[in-house]
Amino acid sequence: MTEPRWCVGCHDPFGRDRALTVLVEDDRVVLVPPPGASAVLSAQQTRSLGLVLDQAAGRALDGAAG
Repeated sequence: MTEPRWCVGCHDPFGRDRALTVLVEDDRVVLVPPPGASAVLSAQQTRSLGLVLDQAAGRALDGAAG
């Protein structure tokens, strides 16, 4: 089974389009930054990241219980 995965759009410090990847491995949430390990998010992108992290945390908790 493929682990749950989400991508949240962002930019690097130079304004190029990038994405933060959020995935769940067993009972842990993994946040993978874009190349260069920096992400610049707008207020809306920050909200999107918060929603995705909530979903991932729910999946991680389900994995811990199973």
